Amino acid sequence: METVVITVRVPKSLKDELRKRGIELSGVVRKALEDELRKRERKELESAATGLGGLFSRMSEDDIVRAIREQREQR
Repeated sequence: METVVITVRVPKSLKDELRKRGIELSGVVRKALEDELRKRERKELESAATGLGGLFSRMSEDDIVRAIREQREQR
């Protein structure tokens, strides 16, 4: 896995408290960034699903089934 270095400014007192308690700053920041990315991806998927729900609500069940079958046959 390729990595990059980022720089974060935090108050010295915060860094000292983290070190005193044995908290690895890079691990905490990495996890926070991963969590934020997952949260935003989930929101985007929910928004897309809502849009598709609106589209499907305007289609008949037969049209939906036909569209799914067509997509499967194209694979």
